[in-house]
Amino acid sequence: MLRKQVAQNTVRHAYLLTGPPGVGRRTLALRLAQALNCTQPPAPGEPCGECRDCQQIQREQHPDLLIVTRDPDAKLPWMDPLRHGLHEMALQPYQSKYKLALFPRFHEATDNAFNAVLKTLEEAPSYAVLIITADTPEQLPATIVSRCEVLRLRPLAIEEVESFLEERLSQLKADGKERPPGAGAGASLIAHLSGGRPGYALRLLEDPSALAVRLEKLTELQALLSSTRARKFSYAEKLAGDRDALRNTILLWLSFWRDVLLRAGGASTPPANMDRLQEIDSLAKRLPLWEARRVVSEHELALERLDANINPRLLAEVLLLDLPRGM
Repeated sequence: MLRKQVAQNTVRHAYLLTGPPGVGRRTLALRLAQALNCTQPPAPGEPCGECRDCQQIQREQHPDLLIVTRDPDAKLPWMDPLRHGLHEMALQPYQSKYKLALFPRFHEATDNAFNAVLKTLEEAPSYAVLIITADTPEQLPATIVSRCEVLRLRPLAIEEVESFLEERLSQLKADGKERPPGAGAGASLIAHLSGGRPGYALRLLEDPSALAVRLEKLTELQALLSSTRARKFSYAEKLAGDRDALRNTILLWLSFWRDVLLRAGGASTPPANMDRLQEIDSLAKRLPLWEARRVVSEHELALERLDANINPRLLAEVLLLDLPRGM
């Protein structure tokens, strides 16, 4: 659809790309930016990936590409970068046909940020294209969603991700490059861990620390199930020091508890955390179905509260205290 719009010069002034983290929202946004500003397209609507503009966009260093993200150290983390980005959008492009602004994870923004972007959406210049990413459209005001072309990105089948990873490994081998550190885990396991999200799968494949952190957090979760309240408070304090690390930990634990819920309910769906099957089955046998469902719901609620800027330490403490006890 996007390729056709670029080829026929019917590009919308705003897009909303939704889907789970790691599914490819940012990558798709960058490909669209390349297609719009590519100087040597091999086919209508397709970027070459080799010209100066395509290379600069890939490196996120193009003068007509603005990536507006929050400043975690500012009192109003969204407003200063947002004001700068919206001011730049009002100026003519420096070297390309289109000027693009990318707002990643915009569901984390404040009401003031939503209102500022809404005004730009209503009065966008002809050369401007705004690309917003979020987990779901429901996390954004309806007034913003209604002014965007909404593209819902869904996870791929596990088999497709596994095939994709095997092709990636084969290409690296053909190019004479070293096998990525994460490849030792195997394409099948990484595909299951990714939940069908190719971006997350690539991170696990290529980042030597990603799988190690995953194992560490899952091992810590097992220890927390039989820990004292004082130990849980201490762990919550450490975990809450980094909001992004807290989010990633909750997401990881959520995938584990979903596996427990599926096994407790007798589902035939293969677990995402295949390498922790013994622990998953042990918990599934001891937890009643309603309890497994409660734990999953608590983790989902914790993510919603984190997006709503609830105190991260308090959030972590409540989550840990609500874990099943005596496991």
